[in-house]
Amino acid sequence: MVSTRQSPAPAPAREPGPAPRPAWRDRLTRWDVKASPYLYIAPFFVVFAVVGLFPLLYTGYLSLFDRDLLDDSPTFVGLGNYADLLADAQFWNALVNTLSIFLLSTVPQITVAVGLAALLNTRLRLPTAWRVSVLLPYVASLVALGIIFANLFGPQYGLVNGVLETLGLDRVDWQADRFSSHVAIAVMVNWRWTGYNALIVLAAMQAIPKDLHEAATVDGAGPLRRFTSITLPLLRPTLIFVVITSTIGGLQVFTEPKLFDAMPGSNNGGAVNQFQTVTLYMYQSAFETQHLGYASAIAWVLFLVVIVIALVNFLLTRRIAGTGGER
Repeated sequence: MVSTRQSPAPAPAREPGPAPRPAWRDRLTRWDVKASPYLYIAPFFVVFAVVGLFPLLYTGYLSLFDRDLLDDSPTFVGLGNYADLLADAQFWNALVNTLSIFLLSTVPQITVAVGLAALLNTRLRLPTAWRVSVLLPYVASLVALGIIFANLFGPQYGLVNGVLETLGLDRVDWQADRFSSHVAIAVMVNWRWTGYNALIVLAAMQAIPKDLHEAATVDGAGPLRRFTSITLPLLRPTLIFVVITSTIGGLQVFTEPKLFDAMPGSNNGGAVNQFQTVTLYMYQSAFETQHLGYASAIAWVLFLVVIVIALVNFLLTRRIAGTGGER
């Protein structure tokens, strides 16, 4: 028997209405997720803009004027300060001195820092004491270190000349001779920064997985082979960082040559500017001869030199480290 009962007709579909508005707390949560990261990093960029970017841009603006320290009506000269700077023999002398001190300090400094970090990474007794000891020159007063090293390299009664005489060598006038003064200043720079860089490299060494060294040891690799084939290639990012920071600091060296100058009435890198750096010449132009526009031009040229040399060092370091990693 067939049922004559019909199934109910389907209910008509409802048209979708407007989506409910999110609650105030939900909107606040979304804003917090999107805006919080920017708010957290905003203080750094605000401080950088005030104490870093603004002085840099204002220095570039000031380099286009001929202005004295107490002059309220500067004269616009355009690129005249830069043209005078390129024809200034004293500037080129200061630049050569800066590059010489930079090479004498940076290359040995990084080499010794890597070796010192490798020694600190071994099983030493009282490792914390050794690590603190290599950092002591960095935390010591730079003025005190400058005075001590100026006496150590004294031409008459300095300890270094005394050691040279004991060895049967002649005395060296460390402050009058150009190359010797560069060596003495480089020793001051290395004394202060080698331990600091060594601790940075040490931290990177300790982050290398021990499994890699253990596997290389099982394969028969000795300590030197493991260091050159595993440690150095994995230190590439850290070495690039150390090289760039050392380049920036080395090209802006100021305190060491200023404190090393013991000539009375001369505080600009020796009697004949034999160890005058670019920063010392900039200081002399700004605060002694009171040519702020010219000093600003020196600052911008030094800024460009630092950028170029840091970029070259970055490319060379990355290539050398990459080549070492492929062997």
